Amino acid sequence: MSDKSPADTPRITRRNVIQGVILPIMANAMPSAAHAAPPAPVSPNNGTAASCPPLRTGLRGQYPGSFEVAHAARDGLFAGQVTATDTGEHYDLVVVGAGISGLSAALFYQRAMGPDARILLLDNHDDFGGHAKRNALQYKGQTYLGYGGTMSIETPFPYSYTATSLLMDLGIRPDTYSSYLKTSRLKGLEPAVFYDRENFGKDQLVPGYHEKNWDRFFHDSPLDNETRADLLRLHTQTINYLPDLTPDARQALLRTISYETFLRRYANMSDGAIRFFAGKAFRNNMRVDTCPAYDAMKADAPGFNGMEVTHDSPHESAIFHFPDGNATVARLLVGRLVPSFFGTPQTAASVVMAQGNYSRLDLPGPVRIRLNSMVVRVEHTGDPTRPNDNKPVRVVYQKPDGTSDTRHAVMADNVIMACFNNIIPFIVPSLPEAQKDALKYPSKVPMQYSSVLLRNGQALRRCGTQSIYAPCSYHTRLLVDEPVDIGGYTTNPSPDHPTMVHLLRNANAPGHPRKEQNRLGRQEMLAMTFPEIEAKTRDQLQRMFGPLGFNHEQDIVGLTVNRWPHGYAYTYDTLGDPYMPAALRPHIIGRQPYGRIAIANADSTAAAFTNTAIDAAERAVQECLVSRGYT
Repeated sequence: MSDKSPADTPRITRRNVIQGVILPIMANAMPSAAHAAPPAPVSPNNGTAASCPPLRTGLRGQYPGSFEVAHAARDGLFAGQVTATDTGEHYDLVVVGAGISGLSAALFYQRAMGPDARILLLDNHDDFGGHAKRNALQYKGQTYLGYGGTMSIETPFPYSYTATSLLMDLGIRPDTYSSYLKTSRLKGLEPAVFYDRENFGKDQLVPGYHEKNWDRFFHDSPLDNETRADLLRLHTQTINYLPDLTPDARQALLRTISYETFLRRYANMSDGAIRFFAGKAFRNNMRVDTCPAYDAMKADAPGFNGMEVTHDSPHESAIFHFPDGNATVARLLVGRLVPSFFGTPQTAASVVMAQGNYSRLDLPGPVRIRLNSMVVRVEHTGDPTRPNDNKPVRVVYQKPDGTSDTRHAVMADNVIMACFNNIIPFIVPSLPEAQKDALKYPSKVPMQYSSVLLRNGQALRRCGTQSIYAPCSYHTRLLVDEPVDIGGYTTNPSPDHPTMVHLLRNANAPGHPRKEQNRLGRQEMLAMTFPEIEAKTRDQLQRMFGPLGFNHEQDIVGLTVNRWPHGYAYTYDTLGDPYMPAALRPHIIGRQPYGRIAIANADSTAAAFTNTAIDAAERAVQECLVSRGYT
């Protein structure tokens, strides 16, 4: 372990951290598709579910066994003095949480302190990556990839210098995505809507849900005349529903009312028309009754074409989607931190098919990743209010499987809390009360991503669809994965081959405030068993595709449900949150460093994006360096 003091260590600055990422860029940048090196000959069937967590199916995400210890900490089981067996380990840095923010923090810290810095990452799950989860479903000797959470590299604003630099260092070049995307496979496929009999009178899948086809689409939909007329008017006519207001005044009003209020009060939509929008998930999963109308307008919701509204133009980042989503980012980070995980260096292309060796993650070495380890206490052994106090931080974790009565303690010169904000006050009870209140403020957004492997894609081809919106069904979205060919992996090559689709569910409770909807949705998700979710999934797919010859008993050949009761980071909105100066917002107060402890996660940025999680990691590392006397 490294035990250098500021006096005998070279001066470390922010530039050291960033340049440590930038310098290798040219050597590691992803080659274009035409010049990419051939992938390593790795069989997609190496490993078993016992040795390779992505192969595990059933209920994943926050699965039974991964969260109970955290709930016990929340409920006060670890209040007071927490006894634990001292492992004798002393690290330069312990990171609590091995998601993308935690993994990035470990890499930034290593770049700043040198390759000999001893770093331990602790995570309560059996896999790393946090919400960036890799699903690998097997059928007839082949493995098919899906994403169990974070889908793509994309944001409604440009990536920072820090995040861009890290991606490039890992070999990821979003500007090359078009060379891997095979859009010809989607030719002739359109978005569709599934109407369920409970809410629309009959089960019916209607393709052609797009702006060039509104008349035919709504004509073919099972809607009453009033609802059909309302929706046609909203989608096709250019009407200024706020004629007496200036563009500035329109923006001000739209920020203070929900999209549902706009539709009812100003666009005069009927109950049937409102029902059509019941399953829409706007920014950060806000629903029709909780999404500010202004945010709905920015998300291209219908009803605003006839009015001029003052607003800033979006500046979106480039997009890159891997077959396993941003799990590839996490895997590349792990490959840098623990080189023996893959055995050989991986590029952003070759890593897609590479098989990692999970038994190598926690072997002696500079960086160790210890899974199935829920941290229950983080506490200073010295005085966190004294500058340059050199006493370490004690970190206690508990194993949920097989050793539930055994807790272990390690020591660290720095700790970065890269778990989600709500649990931190219970793990670090000595935090100032105002900071604990700020950390408890957000209500994380519940999300459920199901990866479903179909025996073939014939039913989808017969109805001519690549995505389905289901306003009132259990799953409100079905997506055929984007046809990406990368690193020797081919996504959904043809309708005759096994086809990966993704079902999205956003549990909520209409009629309640947004944060309460998230809480109630979380309760519902945790109460459901996998057999119950599987039954609902099979029933919905059968009702969608049964008339097209689909038989769920034969045609569903793999299912992984990724349940995230604590899903997306909470973002502020103009309806659910009071106005607060930027410096007084809870995520700013909550992320303040506390002695040798810093906080890095998407919650600390109030934005549910991979790049902000990376930015938070870099900030937390800087705070750690300052706490040790480096500038």
